[in-house]
Amino acid sequence: MTAPASRRLLLISNSTLSGSGYLDHCDTEIKTFLGRGIKKVLFIPYALKDRDSYAATAQKKFNEMGYELESIHNASTPSSAAAKAEAIFVGGGNTFRLLKSLYDEEVIDIIRDRILKNGVPYIGSSAGTNVATATINTTNDMPIVYPPSFAALGLVPFNINPHYLDPDTSSTHMGETREVRIQQYHEEETCRTVLGLREGCMLRVEGSRATLLGCTNARLFIKGQQPVEYRTDADLSFLLQ
Repeated sequence: MTAPASRRLLLISNSTLSGSGYLDHCDTEIKTFLGRGIKKVLFIPYALKDRDSYAATAQKKFNEMGYELESIHNASTPSSAAAKAEAIFVGGGNTFRLLKSLYDEEVIDIIRDRILKNGVPYIGSSAGTNVATATINTTNDMPIVYPPSFAALGLVPFNINPHYLDPDTSSTHMGETREVRIQQYHEEETCRTVLGLREGCMLRVEGSRATLLGCTNARLFIKGQQPVEYRTDADLSFLLQ
């Protein structure tokens, strides 16, 4: 994948961290990322059923940070709203519902072009981070609806597993761990590198540079290799090649 020089992404594992409010743990990073030049953010609430309530929650937080926010579901023409957006924030929820809605509303190609060709800043949280990657194969969500494809926005050439959880050695639960499920994904012939973002972790992409941010570490899974831990401030630019 050729790295677009204008590409700007902030891919957040989770919108709410234990002990804090909505986006509180990452509001400093969001404000630094958007800067003072952005006045209004387009919110995409498609991952949740109650879009009005979701948009109200996001609007309150972004207003507190100093930005206007409008929700794409209130636009008369979603494609036009996406085409005019100064910045885009895609919230979390169910990844399958989110991706299906992006296809149904015919905005997926518009958003991709706005980000990769026009340098519009993109913020994703949880499911919004999933759809920024190559495919949604490594989401944690149930397939409550079926999008026409698992292919996502493709803003980066790898996959992310948000809310990554380490195995609990004291647990009696006999289901697969997150690591085992990612290993099962890597048993398939067509698969991608997977970056496991623990809650509190995020990835900032500026053109061809990717930097790990937040208060927790990330775990990288490359097919045929042992998983590798990366700490905050790590340079992960090699993932964009």
